[in-house]
Amino acid sequence: MDNQEAVLMYAVGDIYADRPDPASIFSKVAHLLRAADITFCQLESPLSHTTAPLAHEGDKAHDAQVVATAIKEAGFDVVSFASNHCMEGGLEAFLETIDSLRAAGCYVIGCGRDIIEARRPALIERKGNKIAILAYNSVGIAESWAHNNKPGCAPLRAWTFYEPMVPTQPGTPVRIHTFPYREDTASMISDIQKAKSNADVVIVSMHSGVRIMPAVVAEYQVDIAHAAIDAGADLVIQHHAHILKGIDVYRGKAIFYGLGNFALEVHFMTKEWANRPEIKEEIKAFNPDWHPPYPDYPSYPFPPDSRKTVVAKFVVSNGSISRVSFLPAMINGRSQPEIVPSTDGQFRQVVEYIATISHDAGFYPNFKTDGDEVIVVT
Repeated sequence: MDNQEAVLMYAVGDIYADRPDPASIFSKVAHLLRAADITFCQLESPLSHTTAPLAHEGDKAHDAQVVATAIKEAGFDVVSFASNHCMEGGLEAFLETIDSLRAAGCYVIGCGRDIIEARRPALIERKGNKIAILAYNSVGIAESWAHNNKPGCAPLRAWTFYEPMVPTQPGTPVRIHTFPYREDTASMISDIQKAKSNADVVIVSMHSGVRIMPAVVAEYQVDIAHAAIDAGADLVIQHHAHILKGIDVYRGKAIFYGLGNFALEVHFMTKEWANRPEIKEEIKAFNPDWHPPYPDYPSYPFPPDSRKTVVAKFVVSNGSISRVSFLPAMINGRSQPEIVPSTDGQFRQVVEYIATISHDAGFYPNFKTDGDEVIVVT
């Protein structure tokens, strides 16, 4: 063990390239991502909409293999497709996405032709260190869940209950409580324990959370993250919310409750879309400061806080995670992520934002700036 070299890992949140030259969305960061031994991302939508009964209006068909190749050439080795959008292009597009990514040389996790494949980890050996990465989805529709002989993604679902703050006064505001499905949590625990018997380090990816709302972390997110670490996971990373969420440390293990968007564009969210009455109500409920569309961000109609993002960085050595940190980044008007150095004022904006939303969610991580990265003290 003592002779092992350190393994450098990066992890980012949601990606989806919807442009003629998909590689260009990664052009500002590809050099960084390629330098890692293992780089992870979460794929938001199918790479092709060849059959699209659930596709959003305005979505176009893509050459899945071209996009998959661009993802691999940008430096990504492991792709989670355990997404709430995984079945929006239909079964054919779902399977084409998986097959295209694998043909490009990526590990694809959290999904498959049945539940056994969906729960199977990527098991990777680098420099003598064995690393297993598992992926699950908490926010899918019923059609997206994998079962025996049914394609889909690995479920890690939760129940939602509403408690009136003043039960004797109908119509008063409510508290929202969420609880993970026992059977899904038990399956995840079993998967982690099995993976831990075959790997030095286990990392668990969860597509979960409350989208767009600043700082808010649902109760079930904490429950499933803690359950994963209690079962033997060494790190938990969550995504889906399209906005950064807080960071916490539990039993000496880091939890990223929301990596935010990374290289994501959605052209269908036009002015007409934003003015639909039901969408306006949803936007008002999620984030009062969200006023799409944004002319300077034509393919990125998310609120300004969603332009802040990070590259999570992990170092594995001697069979354990020896260092956890993140690199602050910003998303530009072309939906491209750009790393910001510590000499840039935006660096401090991202760090202070993460510290604030962590505290607002009830987490109190210790951060230490080291050059252009921020260490999460575990």
